[in-house]
Order: sequence, then structure tokens, then C-alpha cells
Amino acid sequence: MHLVDSTTYVKRWSRERRLEGKSIGFVPTMGFLHEGHISLMRRARAENDLVVVSLFVNPTQFGPGEDLERYPRDPDGDAHACAEAGVDVLYTPDTATIYPPGFQTYVDVEKVSRPLCGASRPGHFRGVATVVLKLFSIVQPSAAYFGRKDYQQLQVITAMARDLDLDVRIVPCATIREADGLAMSSRNAYLAADQRRQAVCLHHALLEAQRLFTEGERSAERYLQAMRGRIEQEPDARIDYVSLVHPETLEDLHEVHDGAVAALAVRIGSTRLIDNMLLEGRT
Repeated sequence: MHLVDSTTYVKRWSRERRLEGKSIGFVPTMGFLHEGHISLMRRARAENDLVVVSLFVNPTQFGPGEDLERYPRDPDGDAHACAEAGVDVLYTPDTATIYPPGFQTYVDVEKVSRPLCGASRPGHFRGVATVVLKLFSIVQPSAAYFGRKDYQQLQVITAMARDLDLDVRIVPCATIREADGLAMSSRNAYLAADQRRQAVCLHHALLEAQRLFTEGERSAERYLQAMRGRIEQEPDARIDYVSLVHPETLEDLHEVHDGAVAALAVRIGSTRLIDNMLLEGRT
């Protein structure tokens, strides 16, 4: 595996590989890798000739008072995990490389970035879209892999790739969960033992939504009541949002239909966690 921080190297390497007819699968990450990230790498490895992973904690997607400085980092462990997963290039730029002096160009994917996390984290998705577009420009991947756990992020990137005619296939991948159902996240490391136990309420709330869907319930308000009720049982849980939304526009639904997305963001203590579930298959 090549471990590099040079943009020039990655661009030249990618250009040469594409000229050879090789396909490149790309997994952008902020590091502190867990099994969710590794599953993306494995899929990229299975579907492409070569795999590139980026490791960059992107400052423009963090708001004032958020956890940029304390975001967990383990560069040596990350490099080992990437090598084990069969990654060909691990790209580790620093902030000055991605945002050099005078940087002033940003990407704003307007409508789909507004609700859900966009409402409580203004500017977050502008930072996400900007860094992902820049990484696409550097790596020139054939396909890029994103987990459905960050569902709104996936929709923002999908819309950006479509609207800007980017020559990259966006591949959604399943959420990877712990044994008790908690979605894997680098931020789970912040949770104390009792908070970790309480955090499974996110998954349990989504299972309540799935139960109602299976039973044929159509009223979104019934779903919201059930999900909120489950979360509010935990003493350290504070709801940011609980929503039933259209899978593409992310607009709120009043009636739940096949393909609707139950999405939520909850603070367990000071740690903000997100999760979602696609409701489908009702007969």
C-alpha cells in the first residue's frame, strides 16, 4: 500500500491507472476507522481494479463549538486497517493542502441539505460537498462508496454528482451495526459505559417505526410519537430531530409510503448520534 500526502502524486497515479483502463474505487473518510469503513473498502475492492482511501478530518464541515479538535484520531491504526483491507493508496492530506491560502470556492447543494442535520448544523453540508468534490477531482475515481448511516450526506453527494455531471458512480452501502443494533460511528468512542447502553435507543426507535410499517400504519404522526416515546425513556437522551421523510427530497411526510425513511438525531449526553431506516416491503 502507498501511504502518501502528496496531491500531485495521487493525481498522477490515478491518471496513469485510468489510462491503463483500470477502475478505481474510492472511500473518503475522516479516519478512526471501524468496521463500517472497512466494509466500504471491501466492497470497493470487490468491484474495482484498485482502491483509494482518503483520511482527512475536514474542518469546514464542523460548526463553532463542535468537536473538530477532539475528533478521535488513530493514523497508525487506520493505516494498518487499510493495508489489511487491500487498499492500494491511502491519501492523507493536511488542511493546507486541501484549503490553501486564498481558498474561496464552496459547493452548496441547496434543497436536500436544508432539513434534518442541515437545520441544526448550518454550513455542514457545504463543507461536505466541497471536500468531496475536491477529493473526486484529485482521485478521479470510477466509483465512490458511502454508507447509508449518513443518509442525508449520501443524498447530498448523489445530487451533487448528478447536477454537476461528475464522471463517478455513487454507491450506497448498508449501515453496519454493533451486536445490539447501534450504528457504528467514530463518535461512539465518546460514550461512557452507561451512555453506550442508552444509545441503543436510536435503533430501538427505528424498530418501532418498522413495526408500525409492517402493521400497515400510514399516519406519520403515529410513527413520530412512537419513536420519540422510546428515546425519551433514556435519561441522557435529548432529541435533535425525529422525522419521516421522502427518500430523495428529504421532505417531511404526512402519510408513510413504501420507501419512506425514518431518520433521527439524538444527543446522548454531549455526543450527537444519527441513524435511519428505509421502510419498504409492506404488502
